[in-house]
Amino acid sequence: MDSLVTTISVTPEVPKGFEAVRVIDVKHYTPRLFSFRTERPASFRFRSGEFTMIGLNVDGKPLLRAYSIASPNWEEFLEFYSIKVPDGPLTSRLQSIEVGQYILMRPKPVGTLVIDALVPGKRLFLFSTGTGIAPFASVIRDPEVYEKFESVYLLHTCREVAELAYGQELVDSVRNHEFLGELSDGKLHYLSATTREPYENMGRINTWIEDGRLAAFAGGALSPQTDRVMICGSMPMLQTLKGCCDEIGFREGSNANPGEYVIEKAFVE
Repeated sequence: MDSLVTTISVTPEVPKGFEAVRVIDVKHYTPRLFSFRTERPASFRFRSGEFTMIGLNVDGKPLLRAYSIASPNWEEFLEFYSIKVPDGPLTSRLQSIEVGQYILMRPKPVGTLVIDALVPGKRLFLFSTGTGIAPFASVIRDPEVYEKFESVYLLHTCREVAELAYGQELVDSVRNHEFLGELSDGKLHYLSATTREPYENMGRINTWIEDGRLAAFAGGALSPQTDRVMICGSMPMLQTLKGCCDEIGFREGSNANPGEYVIEKAFVE
């Protein structure tokens, strides 16, 4: 790992089809979670909620994983939110990056967690666990979202209280932003919950749906007639909430065929 850190402290050799982007900020939240920001290539464009492939040169070859772009599409930098996996091929190395070093990025963002994949509705629900909040960090900072929806509900669950910090800082930044604060006022609603450590809100999102707490929080149960849903998290969480949406009568959407809910299947390790 030491040799890797040294080699990426200067502009690395860039394979065809990639860009080298310089790290400008790194923040560690817990022993398991960190975020980092990079410079944004002038030609790089993306829709809120999309992901791209990023990684490092390892043994002369690019090692990549899909990462949601957490920064808003109007920002001058790119932000990513990541877990740390001690024996993960990429994250075991990526967690050691420092300001001034470089990562590789494939400049072709894609993904289904975009409002274009949803038919028009009144309420937008963003269901996330862990680092699955990353695409929604971009979505809730997109002015267009508040133009298209009357209400936006961001739900974020983690195992422990400390793991909620990124989402709490995110929502505070929106509410205190000079322009987004006004756009989101009365529209952005945030619910954080834990699944293990005691906290004021506890329980998985599907439990909140099933026992009526979500309906109480949002002022009405989920309905395919008025509501749209985006889901991002672990595979078990995706399958569980997909089942909830299907049972209620929602249709899964895509870029080619918009529907009432969408899920993201791209993961970090």
